[in-house]
Amino acid sequence: MLYCHTGDDIMAKAEYVTDFTHGRVAVPLLKFALPLFIASTLQVLYNMVDMIVVGQVLGKTGLAAVSVGGDVAHFLMFLAMGFSNAGQVIISQYIGAKEEHRIGRFIGTLFFTLVVLGGVLTVGCLVWREPILRWMNTPAEAWQDALDYATVSIAGTVFIYGYNAASAVLRGMGDSKHPLVFIAIASILNVVLDVWFILGLGLRAKGAALATVISQAVSFLWSAWFIYRKREKFGLVFRAEEFVKIQKDEFFRLIKLGIPMAIKGAAIQFSKLFVNAYINSYGVAVSGFYGIANKIGGISNLVSNSLNAAGSSMVGQNIGAGEYHRVPRIMGVITVLTTGIAVFLSAIFLLFPQQVYSIFTAEAEVVAIGVEYLPIAVLIFFGSAARAPMNALMNGSGNTAVNFATAIFDGIVMRIGLALLFGVVLKMGYFGFWLGDALAGFTPLVIGIVFYFLGSWRKQLTLVSE
Repeated sequence: MLYCHTGDDIMAKAEYVTDFTHGRVAVPLLKFALPLFIASTLQVLYNMVDMIVVGQVLGKTGLAAVSVGGDVAHFLMFLAMGFSNAGQVIISQYIGAKEEHRIGRFIGTLFFTLVVLGGVLTVGCLVWREPILRWMNTPAEAWQDALDYATVSIAGTVFIYGYNAASAVLRGMGDSKHPLVFIAIASILNVVLDVWFILGLGLRAKGAALATVISQAVSFLWSAWFIYRKREKFGLVFRAEEFVKIQKDEFFRLIKLGIPMAIKGAAIQFSKLFVNAYINSYGVAVSGFYGIANKIGGISNLVSNSLNAAGSSMVGQNIGAGEYHRVPRIMGVITVLTTGIAVFLSAIFLLFPQQVYSIFTAEAEVVAIGVEYLPIAVLIFFGSAARAPMNALMNGSGNTAVNFATAIFDGIVMRIGLALLFGVVLKMGYFGFWLGDALAGFTPLVIGIVFYFLGSWRKQLTLVSE
């Protein structure tokens, strides 16, 4: 029989699985988060290479094209991130509850679901890409480059979804080192292809998108092959045919948590598209700078997201094992680390703004807008720091109601509401839209504090026991 193994039998063979339910908190958290942080850094760096090469070669028109086209591509990530984060939490709870023999069935369903969703979104967005770009007020000078960038990025969506599934499996089982290897390979390949496609072949913004898609495809295929080849070292028991069909019980478990998490990501990305549509109406210089600003935000988010991912797995395992007393310690370590990084990044940008912005562009008009943006950057850094421990708790607990509430308030009510308040009602222009978006980033902190002190995360059934 395929599933006659017990959890203890499987764990005895699982060399790559890490148990976070005993012992110290800070050191295991750092060891788990550091490869995720480096991997996230590499992702930000190779995205920055797109922006730097395009900005230096094509100027503010190219920056605006990559900014707008990149927003469309990022919006497509909401389902991938939501369902992969849900998958990571469910796997970690299986491990904490000593139900490892059920993970194999779940992995097949996770991969099948994400690849199918990626394919459906790819077709839909390719059909509607031009209306989307018009809705975003794409500057006329950047239209063709933005269309080319968005088209290529959308076509590669299925690879992004596939890699997110593979990464969720590895993170959920406490393995953060191998995702780093796959990202490192993709990063190096992306840089080489960027230079070749843009400078060598003259493909403009389309070349930047093509370099990213090819790199992501290589990363996905390699990581999926690795998981299958090393399945015994992960203690996994599954058959290849389980990757082409859905196990109903695992599917409903996945969508129960995945939908609220996906809505959260979708709402945030939709609000950003909404805000960016207003910002793009202020001209190509403002639109071009906001592409740089998104990369700046990515710097703080890479710290927040890596610690959130590590913390979610640790919280999930400990809640699954009933070790509730360890959860506040995990959150405390995350808070100290993210706050320290926020202070450091704020100091760098406040002391050396001209030097930072000149990396991306030599155009004085764009750099001047960047100086206006400095207080927004500081807010974004500390908002990212505040979100990490609370998201680790909310995601790791698997509480669907809290995740859904965060999705609605963070993604729609606060982001769009505050952006319209400052940008339109108070007539603060593009600065007001930036300010509203930055302040909305503190919403998970407020919701997370209430959730923590209510204590319901200590009492609820875990996803794997329901």
